[in-house]
Amino acid sequence: MIPPRAVVLHGHFYQPPREDPWLEVVEREANAAPAHDWNARITQECYAPMAAARVLDARGRLARLVNCYEAMSFNVGPTLAEWLERDSPTVWRAIVAADHASVVRLGHGNAIAQPYHHVILPLASPRDRRIEIAWGIADFRRRFGRDPEGMWSPETAVDEATLVALAEAGIRFTIVAPHQVANPPVDGRPLRFDAGQGRSLALCVYDGALARDIAFGPLLRSGDALAARLLDSSPLAGGTAAPLVRSVATDGETFGHHHTFGEMALAAALARVAASGTVRVTNFASVVAESGKLEAARLVSPSSWSCVHGVERWRSACGCATAPGRGWSQAWRAPLREALTWLATELRGRWERESPALFTDPMATLERFGDVVADDGPATAAWVRDRLRAPTDATLHAARRLLEQERATLRTFTSCAWFFDDVAGLEPRQVLRYAARAIELADDDGTLRDGLIARLAAAVSNDSAEGTAADLFRAISTPAAPPLVRVAAGWAASRALDATVNEHATPCVDVAEGEGYALTLTHRRTGDSATMRVLVRREPDGDVTAEVIDEAGIARSLRPAQFAEGYADPVARLLVGDDVRTLLAPELRSRLARGGEPLSILAGEALVHAIRSLSLAVEADEIEIGVAAALRLARLVSRTGGAVPYDALTAAVHVRDAISPTLRSHLAPLTDHLNIALDP
Repeated sequence: MIPPRAVVLHGHFYQPPREDPWLEVVEREANAAPAHDWNARITQECYAPMAAARVLDARGRLARLVNCYEAMSFNVGPTLAEWLERDSPTVWRAIVAADHASVVRLGHGNAIAQPYHHVILPLASPRDRRIEIAWGIADFRRRFGRDPEGMWSPETAVDEATLVALAEAGIRFTIVAPHQVANPPVDGRPLRFDAGQGRSLALCVYDGALARDIAFGPLLRSGDALAARLLDSSPLAGGTAAPLVRSVATDGETFGHHHTFGEMALAAALARVAASGTVRVTNFASVVAESGKLEAARLVSPSSWSCVHGVERWRSACGCATAPGRGWSQAWRAPLREALTWLATELRGRWERESPALFTDPMATLERFGDVVADDGPATAAWVRDRLRAPTDATLHAARRLLEQERATLRTFTSCAWFFDDVAGLEPRQVLRYAARAIELADDDGTLRDGLIARLAAAVSNDSAEGTAADLFRAISTPAAPPLVRVAAGWAASRALDATVNEHATPCVDVAEGEGYALTLTHRRTGDSATMRVLVRREPDGDVTAEVIDEAGIARSLRPAQFAEGYADPVARLLVGDDVRTLLAPELRSRLARGGEPLSILAGEALVHAIRSLSLAVEADEIEIGVAAALRLARLVSRTGGAVPYDALTAAVHVRDAISPTLRSHLAPLTDHLNIALDP
């Protein structure tokens, strides 16, 4: 017999997109250390443990591993799914397998879809809202092999138009917070939103108090405590019977990232609930299918789960903040949205003007681009070619650039840019990078860039040193080394040094070698290509320089720290290995081999000795050789993440003061690197 009461736990798994918009890779994020970046760190802390949560026996020993995704409703943001599929495939396979297992167990899958980008749907234009939903459905279908029954609206933000659009797309339900309806259900069953033309959409209203205690309270400290709350059959206030459906929705990162070992508490609680025989663990799709006739919802519109002012957090200074006690102004939010809305409108005009000459059905092509948007290979190019009026290499290239422009423009409205407290944060910078990429793809003559900068000037940072969003955009859109230059330099240096490079170093850029140090770089998503000449040389200080001359004749000199990261790291490792072999004394190399002492510390010891030995180098008329060796050691300390020892700084000052002014200039390379005045 099926227990009459049900429990549903929903996890919204999502990370702000962090990829470089030109290279489509996530580069190192220092504040995520010791992990490479925040996607990697949260995978280690949450996504991977959730797929293999540890369940202990009565003696505290590991008894078994549980895939928690099999027992909970969930959605994974498509942009996060792209990263997981590429960079953590084992975790991604576990997530897909969990959905398949739930279909077998319940007849309805645990996974639900999400609009492709994490945009606030009530604030999106009707056109963009339709595209985001269509792309999200297409991505879900490709990844899970079935049509989605439900769709998560980012930040659970809804209004009437959003719900109608979901229903029109064939979505059967979405999830909302209790304050988003005027009549939250006492029994926990879904409500019905009538979308017109005979369509309806179920609104699954979660238990707000229980969700808060899981996300922000003590419940994940103990699997027993969580299970007790889920199994609680006490009557509600006023004597009302316990709800038939007790449901929770929270950020998936709650389990393990926000609450360490939260996945273990969840696994233990789910096991207790399943073993109780009085409550069944199910998913929202099954609840909707079993609920029969539903009561009509009275929608609070617009609304969301994370802003008490509706959806103002993403367009105005409403007061919602991550650190309200800091007293920072949020006046930047409105001009940031207004500036990006202006840019999107201008770019949409370009689509309307140019797409009819390229595509047989422009809007159908754009809506169905979600079928292939996650892929940048030849299959996508073939897909685009099949939709062209007159397929040629030239029209294919123009069409791919136009579709990429649309993708970049949609990315500029990623909600994370407005969620936090300052326009100079990582998330606003990221959407400004998307804006720069979109403008570049539009072959701008300066009109779009100047117009955007003029509007961004009103978005003022709370940090006076950062200036305005216009200042941030200028720096982002005019880098010292453009992305393809960074790729060319890194590729050439890694080849010249025979450094071992991962085949996915720059997955969206193909590099072909020509004659006379010439490289041709082709962007896989657009087909754009550029030819550059690169000359690599080894410097006296042991470092490497790549001289890059682009098609316009502009020459740039790049060191490894400026290379595209996929090349910078292997080149740096090779240089470090060379330095260890040639600069460290045998005794230091032996200590390094024994382990226990970081290379940066040993290199620091060698640096102190090298600087103190400079006085002997002066006597032997070998000061330039001695300075070059000391400089290489100083760079080795930096490359290995260390700080220059205080003894090295004091020794350098003593050497500077001890030698004659005529010889002092030879110290300049070293004193400059150590930030020591040559002539005090």
